[in-house]
Amino acid sequence: MGTATFEPTVHYTSTTVAQIHVGGEIDEVFASTEEALRGRIVEAIRLLAASAGEPVTATVVDGAVRWPLIVHPDGSFIEATALAETEDGEPASASRALRTGEVPVLDAADAPSTEAVVAPAAAPVPAPAPSPAVEVEVAAPSAGESGEVPAAAAPVAASAPDVPVFESAPAEASVPRESAPEASAPAGPLRSTTARREPTLRDPVQRVTPTVEDLLGSRADRVKPRATEGWQGAIRRATGGAVSPRPGKAEQSRLDRERLVQRRLDGPRTIVVLNPKGGAHKTTSTLLLAATFGTQRGGATLAWDNNETRGTLGWRAQNAPHHRTAVDLLEHLDSFAEPSQASLAALDTYVRTQVDARFDVLASDEDAAASSSIDAAAFDRLHGVLSRYYRLLIVDTGNNMRASNWVAAVAAADQLVIVSTVREDTAASAAWLLDGLREKGFDRKIDDAVTILAAPSAKPDRKLAERLERHFAQVTGDVVHVPFDPALVDGGPIDFDALSPESRDAWLSVAASIAQRL
Repeated sequence: MGTATFEPTVHYTSTTVAQIHVGGEIDEVFASTEEALRGRIVEAIRLLAASAGEPVTATVVDGAVRWPLIVHPDGSFIEATALAETEDGEPASASRALRTGEVPVLDAADAPSTEAVVAPAAAPVPAPAPSPAVEVEVAAPSAGESGEVPAAAAPVAASAPDVPVFESAPAEASVPRESAPEASAPAGPLRSTTARREPTLRDPVQRVTPTVEDLLGSRADRVKPRATEGWQGAIRRATGGAVSPRPGKAEQSRLDRERLVQRRLDGPRTIVVLNPKGGAHKTTSTLLLAATFGTQRGGATLAWDNNETRGTLGWRAQNAPHHRTAVDLLEHLDSFAEPSQASLAALDTYVRTQVDARFDVLASDEDAAASSSIDAAAFDRLHGVLSRYYRLLIVDTGNNMRASNWVAAVAAADQLVIVSTVREDTAASAAWLLDGLREKGFDRKIDDAVTILAAPSAKPDRKLAERLERHFAQVTGDVVHVPFDPALVDGGPIDFDALSPESRDAWLSVAASIAQRL
């Protein structure tokens, strides 16, 4: 029988996880036990053999040792662990435990040309190179004869004189069918493929069995992703899932960024959006970041306008049935100090829920005649309470970097986001801001900050964009460009459904860059 044109490689990463490499593709296989994992590996290679119409030889790699695994289209397999060798091609210094399975009998034409070698139970001796060993099951004896031979029977490899004979051997070891001796004079332990295997008795205390964690860990969410876009998605839909290619590069990139945004946080995180110049895209960035995190993470995200007097975040958000602001919440904050006396639902009368985008907005004061303002102490009180109810707080700041609440927000930030349009004036304002923050001792936060460069028009100045990127890449942790979007031009409430696919993808990149630093 011929040889398949591809040679898969199986890498064991643990006793319950393995990776199958075929033609540049990597498929990860999970199971709750080592035996179950081996069965899944054999089944995966059997599908390749069935597709090729001939046996497939895979190389199994476990640490620094490797050995061949031959799987036939009918599911029969030979795992020749006795041929284990190191990466340098040298025989393994110690024999490896035989990996067993129910192996159907192979025809003589299909069986490998090597002779069987029985692995010793103790003091192993490696098989000489001229007589490589392959593990093969043998058919059951004829009716009326015993299907099993006592383990104490001494195996004899008559056709391999260079291979030493051992006094005892595992019951799973066997010899090729064509060299099997008569049952009346057994030369080695024979086992029927239909005979029932007796269970090994073990101490209940030492018994290792799968747990509920193993069951939950093998759920379908670990299965390789299915393509939904491009020609890969078209093929999957056209074949009803019978052919399911992996996602293309663009779709895989999106999935990877979504996983970053969705990563688990061990506590609340505060993201502060900065640029002391008006019209620098701060409020828009705050809302689009909140919408991206909210839709990807399922809520518990707050966009907070921390302007000392009046900001525009509330105006750019979707309408709400009330007009209360941070000042109103501050007046009643004591009622939220005790979790037993308050709830997230009670905050609905102070925040503005963005239902479709799954985040809330806390607006700044909108009363033109009011004389109250938010200072550092007020910010700290609000931040302490809101952190109990939200996983992510995305804070929009005002234009006065000397205001105490502005400084308090920077001090409380887990992540700074510097925003600038691709313009000389807004970029210079952002650069001046960074210099000032370093003088105030926020070097570490600046080094890890994310800079957003927003295109001010459909055709931004490319040379200027490149120059700004070079500068901010040297002083902050990352620089991400976002495109111009006509849906954001009018300055009214943002319709998140109207955003272009390019905008959504760019803001997902921004959110992913921020998330991996939280």
